Amino acid sequence: MDIKQIQELIKFVSKSGVNEVSIEQKEFKITIKTNQAPTFVQATVPGVSAPALQPAAAVQPQVEPAAPAAPAVADTSNLITIKSPMIGTFYRSASPDKPLFVNVGDEIKAGDVLCIIEAMKLFNEIESEVSGKIVKVLVDNSSPVEYDQPLFLVDPA
Repeated sequence: MDIKQIQELIKFVSKSGVNEVSIEQKEFKITIKTNQAPTFVQATVPGVSAPALQPAAAVQPQVEPAAPAAPAVADTSNLITIKSPMIGTFYRSASPDKPLFVNVGDEIKAGDVLCIIEAMKLFNEIESEVSGKIVKVLVDNSSPVEYDQPLFLVDPA
């Protein structure tokens, strides 16, 4: 498989909504993963090429968007939602043996570090732009996050 075929396969995987594709041949093995919700499609591919995989993607079930976050924000209209400024992996502490940056009930002020988001091997400290009290942490530690995904609820009072 040459680089052009690999690039086409990556484009296909990103557009199709498939979570993971693995291909093994005598000379190499390639696995392409995305940060989307898991979708399971099982297919036997006789010849390995991106067009041969398209029928398998058509079998893919529709993934419903997560709706629970919207009612939680609507019920608590006085709270401020702190959202992710980037795509990456969410971490609540600098390392597993370090204390968490913030916990529910902690008072924060503008400029306080709330979490770290790892993107492309860079660890970005996410600072608060508001002052208040952390009411809820909306993301689990070491979870992938999307751009503009709610991370924390803060009571500004």
